[in-house]
Amino acid sequence: MSAPVLPNSLTRWMAPFADLFTRPTWHHALVLVAGTLLTPGRRTVTAALSIMGRRDAKDFSTFHRVLNRNRWSGRAVARSLLTLLVAAFVPDGPVVLGIDETIERRWGPKIKARGIYRDPVRSSHGHFVKASGLRWIVVMVLSPIPWVGRVWALPFLTALAPSERTAQITGRRHKTLTERARQILRLVTRWLPGRHVIAVADSSYAAIELLAAVRHHLTVVTRLRLDARLFAFAPPRQPGTMGRPRTKGDAQPTLERRLSDPATVWRRVRVEGWYGGSERDLDIASGRAVWHHPGKQVPVLWILVRDAQGVFEPQAFLCTDLQADPLDALRWFVRRWAVEVTFAEVRRHLGVETQRQWSDPAIARTTPALLGLFSLVALWAHETAASHALVPRVAVWYPKHQPTFSDALATVRRQLWSDLIIETSPPRPEREKIPDAVLYCLIDAACFPA
Repeated sequence: MSAPVLPNSLTRWMAPFADLFTRPTWHHALVLVAGTLLTPGRRTVTAALSIMGRRDAKDFSTFHRVLNRNRWSGRAVARSLLTLLVAAFVPDGPVVLGIDETIERRWGPKIKARGIYRDPVRSSHGHFVKASGLRWIVVMVLSPIPWVGRVWALPFLTALAPSERTAQITGRRHKTLTERARQILRLVTRWLPGRHVIAVADSSYAAIELLAAVRHHLTVVTRLRLDARLFAFAPPRQPGTMGRPRTKGDAQPTLERRLSDPATVWRRVRVEGWYGGSERDLDIASGRAVWHHPGKQVPVLWILVRDAQGVFEPQAFLCTDLQADPLDALRWFVRRWAVEVTFAEVRRHLGVETQRQWSDPAIARTTPALLGLFSLVALWAHETAASHALVPRVAVWYPKHQPTFSDALATVRRQLWSDLIIETSPPRPEREKIPDAVLYCLIDAACFPA
């Protein structure tokens, strides 16, 4: 039985990336993308080929070579994807990015970059859980999606961050998370010339060296310790003063002390999406200071936050743009909570952690490709939503008012299956019949979900 042809919609959607591949690799890549989108189970090469009706294809190894051998640049693909995301969702104004790391749980002696890390999902403040796997640094565009009514985190660049043990085994210098983040953020700013780039991150990236290295290229908003050593700016140097110029002024009270200081000036603000919820009233205090540690320092705008209702513990944040509005900085930071949602969605709906590649090139390409597929689905659903509204799938026991990623993925799948049925059907207007090849694929997907 012949395999179905490629969906016409997919070929059109993927056209911006065609010049980044050779012609044979491009055709095989389209088959893998279509199969990865349509298969409901594991995201392996064989699963993608099976849903596309190619279980009898003797050239199946050529599809594996797309990931483990063929020459194409993941960095060039990431740049093209970023260009598409910015054009669709952030045509003007600041581009807010989120940077975070995630652990892909993997076992196996042939996975060289595997390490042992703290599991951020299963661990808590009083319970430490270790996980074996691969650590990835992911950069995402944090943008409101008009037809969803909330912010989505759209991945476009994913880089492997091996452990220190891996560096020792391979004889390479170990790069810390902040060193890799500095390289990645500088790269992204070069991809967006003339745009104001804002990066929001958790406390793992609240490092003076990182902030000082990138603050002239982009704005960073992250958490700040309540006991951080803050100083006033150095006073002007007087003529005739001996010795080295001062790098900082007098010490300022810690943010922890400012919480209990009755002289602290608080301002009541309302922030939408606080901890992923609705609007919340917060009291904030802010100021400018030099965050100093012996041998290193960076000027910051500090923001102290306490919950007006007293439910959440007081928190502190920093912004490297000293002229930024503290409320704007908070609104940028709360977008970061969409990052964890994306990490959960790609595992639930796109099969991250189910792939089975073990060669170094395939590992370095597969997970970034699956994360990038999340953003591609959002782009394609966005195009569809421009012509007709996306209706969320609901049930009596599960009311849902706005579409989610599962609805966007279902919209894309519906379009692909429709293309396969229409393009391969005989031209008989008196009746419509699902082609045997497509029908076989649908039945196979229903009977073998994994």
